[in-house]
Amino acid sequence: MSEIAATTVHEAYAFACMRCGFGWEQAYEIEHHVDGSGNAFVVYKADGERVPSPLSTPTCTNCGGHVVRIMRSGRVSSVQQLLQRQQIPKTPKAPKSAAPAEGDAVAAAPAASHHWHLSDLLHPFHRR
Repeated sequence: MSEIAATTVHEAYAFACMRCGFGWEQAYEIEHHVDGSGNAFVVYKADGERVPSPLSTPTCTNCGGHVVRIMRSGRVSSVQQLLQRQQIPKTPKAPKSAAPAEGDAVAAAPAASHHWHLSDLLHPFHRR
């Protein structure tokens, strides 16, 4: 079959796994094609590679679960930014004369990444 028409649109989605609570966002290039017989088909690409439709069978990138909530773009990142602004360092201040113990340096270092729980991601959007 030869391709006679193609258009590309860009869309992004936010995802939240209902199994482990992990949240992420992904941008897609969605190519709409029509073959020589007039049949329409769609090709999804993420980061330049062909991927299955994120709307048909989304898979959690953290645990591999398939019960994934799909939301409009920006939901996960806005909640992550909100939570980062609300985080207050919880390390107690030691007296100036006290020498730090070996484990204190590790405990005082901020976490490199935070595992987002489903309640963290969806809490600001609950209706009251």
